[in-house]
Amino acid sequence: MSSAESTGSVAHRADVIVVGAGPGGSATAAYLADHGLDVVLLEKSAFPRDKICGDGLTPRATKELISLGVDTTGWQRTKGLRIKGGGHTLQLDWPENDAFPGYGMVRTRAMLDETLARHAERKGALLQERTSVTEPVRDGSGRVVGVVAKRVDGQGRATGEKVSYRAPVVIASDGVSSRLATAVGRPKREDRVMGVAVRAYYRTPRRDDYMESHLELWTRDDAGKRILMPGYGWLFPLEDGRTNVGLGTLDTTSAFQKTDYKDVMRRWVADIDADWHLEHDEASGPIRGAALPMGFNRAPLYADGLMLVGDSGGMVNPFNGEGIDYALEAARLGAELVAQAMARPSDVERERVLAAYPKVMKDQLGGYFTLGRWFAHAIGNPEVMRLATKYGLPRTTMMRFLLKIMANLAEPGGKGAGDRIINGLSRIAPSA
Repeated sequence: MSSAESTGSVAHRADVIVVGAGPGGSATAAYLADHGLDVVLLEKSAFPRDKICGDGLTPRATKELISLGVDTTGWQRTKGLRIKGGGHTLQLDWPENDAFPGYGMVRTRAMLDETLARHAERKGALLQERTSVTEPVRDGSGRVVGVVAKRVDGQGRATGEKVSYRAPVVIASDGVSSRLATAVGRPKREDRVMGVAVRAYYRTPRRDDYMESHLELWTRDDAGKRILMPGYGWLFPLEDGRTNVGLGTLDTTSAFQKTDYKDVMRRWVADIDADWHLEHDEASGPIRGAALPMGFNRAPLYADGLMLVGDSGGMVNPFNGEGIDYALEAARLGAELVAQAMARPSDVERERVLAAYPKVMKDQLGGYFTLGRWFAHAIGNPEVMRLATKYGLPRTTMMRFLLKIMANLAEPGGKGAGDRIINGLSRIAPSA
């Protein structure tokens, strides 16, 4: 049992504690409350609060928001993706099929996360803001049976004594560093791809309903000479006259630890400014960066009372750095298992149901994430990306296929050649 449990009072006893009110945590809490469970959702900040993200929502993420019942009226919708590279520009609409809607969206994380947290509240979850979880509470067998937290002010300073929350199931949706997962001995896996992204908000007179992706990241040195850097850039338009501008790269490139990507972004923005006339929105903050944990980089996703959802379990797509849709999927699937488990009459039966979560997630995404990991290693060399862009981008049919595989939009059971290839490759690839 955590020694900290004796230093603070029990603030609440619940069926489930969810730690972290990002998209995965809030969606999990909403689904669990919808199942009639008593849920506490703990968030260390107060809403609205920012998170480093591209803010882009593909049709896969849009589908999950629809399933969750979130009202997206007024959100910026996108028709598809504009891809630039190798002197070519290709504009592709999102594929529409029975599984996914034919549009995506862009929404700032400050707005998205608060919307989802309030949605969970309306469903019946108890949201506790400015509540920073410091450690798990474990019983004599090592099972996680709660958490210890402290109330904090706007600067993260403690405002009172520690308190504990108790529940038979705890869900860690506390981000890439995941204090809870680390505390119970689930470190990051070194054999998984890690990415980094930097982004800032810019004002632009340009209005666009396509997300734009630059597959070649050209910058200039101090002498003005153009240099090709590893990674890719993006411009995702918002409904308020701003655009989310950022770039991402992977640790599969030799330049990963040696490059100041904030400086690279400044130079890249200057290089593309003729098309967008970008003006940094100082009020939204400076260029900021964050890590992207990919391909299930923590294991197990469930054991001994603690379930991982979203970045805490490394649920970021190695193909494109997208994590929101997979956090929302994990929320839906994980909440269903928890609800089923809580209805079982014995602890043994309950644990058997909960223990199925890793397999459920790997059956859903494991093969696809492995394909993405192979892809990430292949493009670690910027020259490989340059050649692939130069010769692949003019081939529209090929690029439509790549868009479908990179955004994971293959229709399950689809009859088209692209759907069959993607689904077949995902099935035969070793599970991540």
